[in-house]
Amino acid sequence: MNNIKKFFENDRFARYVGIELVDVSKGKATVRLKTRDDHLNGVDLVHGGAIFALADFAFAVASNSHGTVALGVNANITYLKAARGGVLTAEAIEVARNPKLATYQINITDEKNDLIAAFQGTVYRKKDKIARN
Repeated sequence: MNNIKKFFENDRFARYVGIELVDVSKGKATVRLKTRDDHLNGVDLVHGGAIFALADFAFAVASNSHGTVALGVNANITYLKAARGGVLTAEAIEVARNPKLATYQINITDEKNDLIAAFQGTVYRKKDKIARN
């Protein structure tokens, strides 16, 4: 799993947004975002795009954790509660996987462990190996 962690340390967008990879294992990932002022929208709540980006990164890490390239083909999110700031955590878990497709559920919670959003994504699984640095 260290190779996967190292690979995703090169995700420039996640780094730019401030998303941290906390943990990864086969079919699972946990990522975290310490929200900043620039993550807030016009009504001073965490922007839906920031929450989606956090979930999407957890989705990417979990789906690529098997060592082969997996690319998102579908994703949807349901926002359940407004996030006012603080630390948000996204936990991804593999729901189903076959040689071509895999589905993941990602739950985004706040510091009180309240469910902020639920994300579901499907990937197309390629045969290409994850590039090693």
